[in-house]
Amino acid sequence: MSFYDRKVHFIDGRPADLTIYRGKVLLVVNTASKCSYSRQFETLQQLYEKYQAYGFEILAFPCNQFNEKEPGDNSEIKADCENRFKLTFPLFEKIEVRGENTHPLFQFLTLQAPFQGFDLETASGKWMNDFLKEKYPDIHKEDGIKWNFTKFLIDQSGQVHGRFETTTEPSEIEPSITSLLSM
Repeated sequence: MSFYDRKVHFIDGRPADLTIYRGKVLLVVNTASKCSYSRQFETLQQLYEKYQAYGFEILAFPCNQFNEKEPGDNSEIKADCENRFKLTFPLFEKIEVRGENTHPLFQFLTLQAPFQGFDLETASGKWMNDFLKEKYPDIHKEDGIKWNFTKFLIDQSGQVHGRFETTTEPSEIEPSITSLLSM
């Protein structure tokens, strides 16, 4: 099965056919609007506006598994993301991204791009690593998603081109995005 074969639903409950994204560069992100990392929404939206015309899409999947930072239902999440964050990129239904109920899309993504560690040369990477080790040792030791705003870059053929952890700001991914786009 390829990336495009996974079954997903838009946040309003409509089935979404991922094949509509074939031939585009994608950034798949697990999000949480109440998380301190939700500040990344602003840069994600800027990247989307800057590169959408060149075949770039962001696919956001809300998740409530990390400190319960996405407690609302799909309609509340949609309203919050559109009104407070002014997001215009596609939002999908709230899912689980780790554990026994991991959505098949995120099972696929984490198999293709397992956790490689945080950048311990940065203050944010060291902090996140220490935070997870101390507070959530089970999350720390597995290859799965570590926290909100883990980002997967997918090329035009549906191959995972890179995994970027929570502490990687979206602006740091821009060179990788542009290297895949036909501009």
